[in-house]
Amino acid sequence: MKMTSIQMKRKLEERFKHDEWQTHFDRDQDTLRIEWKDSKEGVTISLPGIISKWENRKEEALDEIENHIREALTIMNEEQTLEGKEANIFPVIRSGSFPKESKSGHRLIFSDHTAETRVYFAIDLGKSYRLIDEQMLKQENWEEERVKEVAMFNIRRLSTDMKQEEVAENVFYFLSSKDGYDASRILNEALLEEMASKVEGELAVGVPHQDVLIFVDVKNKTGYDILAQMMMQFFAEGQIPITSLPFLYENKKLEPIFILAQNKPKDKE
Repeated sequence: MKMTSIQMKRKLEERFKHDEWQTHFDRDQDTLRIEWKDSKEGVTISLPGIISKWENRKEEALDEIENHIREALTIMNEEQTLEGKEANIFPVIRSGSFPKESKSGHRLIFSDHTAETRVYFAIDLGKSYRLIDEQMLKQENWEEERVKEVAMFNIRRLSTDMKQEEVAENVFYFLSSKDGYDASRILNEALLEEMASKVEGELAVGVPHQDVLIFVDVKNKTGYDILAQMMMQFFAEGQIPITSLPFLYENKKLEPIFILAQNKPKDKE
């Protein structure tokens, strides 16, 4: 019998009992947040993704997740600086519904991206990262544009190695280096243009969760059907879900598409 989100929530709450931490369960989003009581800084995790990992590796998976979260919480409680750490600033993709303020009430630094996604900016701390907010900029007299320019330069430096698979004449490309910025590579315009020049059909792009970027050379309706199913599955299993909707990349623009079963997108019929 499959473990429920409530059962997983209880298992995790046991692991994160701490006088200075608190947990919040969001039934609608199916997430659990672990945060510092005073600052409200913390980590939000998707319970379906954790359950999927637990079903494969049981307590070993939870041990690993617990270690990552504990380290992230410890780092969050330390004073972070931007100066001298330019090489560690990266963009991160989040859903359009992601909060625009930190839990402590400071405005997060972000840029608009698509109707489904938004770009935030983070300082990499090794095994975790911290989203950059307005307060951090004021403390060091940094301008927002400086953060954004540095982050976009850094994302172009990252590896773009992909695995390739062909299904019913459609070619699927998967970029998943597990460095925390796989989905962020959708912001690498040179990569998008390279993929656009390579495909024979239409170029579809997916960022169902933080740790994968999917490109598809879609040549027939089966390709759209497979992509739709894949996006839903990856979105449900990802630790940080972004969007279950794929995009079409045309004329240097990303447009979200709704795929109907056994059909190509309405706007492409």
